[in-house]
Amino acid sequence: MPDDANSKKFSLKSEADTFALAQSLAPILRVSDVIALYGDLGAGKTTFARALIRTLLSEAQMDVPSPTFTIVQTYDAPQFPIWHFDMYRIEDESELDELGLDETIDGLTLIEWPSRMGEQLPTYRLDITLDLDATGRSATLTGHGEDWIKRLANFS
Repeated sequence: MPDDANSKKFSLKSEADTFALAQSLAPILRVSDVIALYGDLGAGKTTFARALIRTLLSEAQMDVPSPTFTIVQTYDAPQFPIWHFDMYRIEDESELDELGLDETIDGLTLIEWPSRMGEQLPTYRLDITLDLDATGRSATLTGHGEDWIKRLANFS
């Protein structure tokens, strides 16, 4: 997918590249942002989320567990609270009502397996699609909403 006004693609040849992308994204994040992380099992969704959370907390070695079993992990970053959701075990949209998604408006929301949210996935968001390819991984960032499109236009 070529870069355009609302989409940017990055090659991630190593875990260090994934961390570097998360570090470069962190300064442009704002309160109420939603990041939807797409990709197959093992594509690097949790690795990216872990890198972003560690960057926002300024704690490079912090243990950031996958929320696969807890469904949500929360963190108090200096700029705003962070909610890290893993929707892998969600089988029906009705289960989302119990997760407190409406409380995340005052912080950053990271969502792994966002397709399981169906119609409840916020329309204003940044999609990050992680893919495995011949050289490692790639990440495609796609902005939804005018503000995200503007922010991505200046992001490299």
